Amino acid sequence: MSGDLADRLRLVRSPGIGPITYRQLLARFGNAAAALAAVPDLARRGGGRAPSLLGRADAEREIAQVEKLGARYLMLGQGLYPHLLAQMDDAPPLLMAKGQLGLLERAAVAIVGARNASAAACRFARVLAHGLGLQGAVVVSGLARGIDSAAHDGALETGTIGIVAGGIDIVYPPENAERQEAIAERGLVLAEMPPGTEPRARHFPYRNRIIAGISLGTVVVEAAPRSGSLITARLSAEAGREVMAVPGSPLDPRAQGCNRLIRDGATLVQSAADVMEAIRPFEGRVESAPVPYESSPPAVAEGDESATSTVEELLGPSPVPVDEIIRQSGVPSGAVQMALLELDLAGRLDRHAGGKVSLR
Repeated sequence: MSGDLADRLRLVRSPGIGPITYRQLLARFGNAAAALAAVPDLARRGGGRAPSLLGRADAEREIAQVEKLGARYLMLGQGLYPHLLAQMDDAPPLLMAKGQLGLLERAAVAIVGARNASAAACRFARVLAHGLGLQGAVVVSGLARGIDSAAHDGALETGTIGIVAGGIDIVYPPENAERQEAIAERGLVLAEMPPGTEPRARHFPYRNRIIAGISLGTVVVEAAPRSGSLITARLSAEAGREVMAVPGSPLDPRAQGCNRLIRDGATLVQSAADVMEAIRPFEGRVESAPVPYESSPPAVAEGDESATSTVEELLGPSPVPVDEIIRQSGVPSGAVQMALLELDLAGRLDRHAGGKVSLR
């Protein structure tokens, strides 16, 4: 298993191999070792150079570092990995976890909101999180200032999961050091980035997709119109989960994001009972989530240079749905996916939200 973990880590940490490419490689080749061996040839077929793969020694060093921190890896396709998160196309192939893993088996609700939240909103988030915990739900948030911190505090005794944007050993913001340590002991902390990674602006949307993906629904308590919390709400909606918002005064800019969500169809909630009622139709998804791809990999066709050429001709700088490529090319679905994989590994393909692709 340790050898398999190292091989998976080498794939995950190699430039140009994102979550979707990782899934397709393992679906096609069955295991990470075979995928690693195939990458150079696939990239050549796509008309580019092979990505620089992470060395085994570097992978083993990271594994040792994670173990030293008292954390462990959760691998996509294996039992401990969060079932709901695994349903997302861009689910992280590997997560680092520190704390009470049993929390992943319970229904989870995300509570997010403004970092510069009002005192009233923070109090509401804390009370809401506590109420959800008393009703058996785990509260998920992003360990940021404001609403996130209040939600974690309210649910610390009943169950909370903190998703960090950097490494699992990095505290951000610094004033959350004691809070993050407490969550790692009594709750659960999850990270996608390698240990030692300081969070950058580009990391937060990645963190937000984990918050949305692991939860049956997302509650936005207070958010400005361009808040990162609204990104989490959008990702939650795209994943087919419930989006909820707490209404606020139209005179407060921090309430504009929530009020807009409600106007656009989000469920208005004012209590833990409202939230539990809203997520009830989704609760069966925890048990009924499909077994991830590895137990029954889809058939993917062998590479075909003519298929790759046909697919490449249909691509351009504007994103287009993969289904449209399949329809217009007349090429079997598996062959199209293989051609896209080759172009991706060659560094010539960009993948976009909604299953769209474009040529670089």
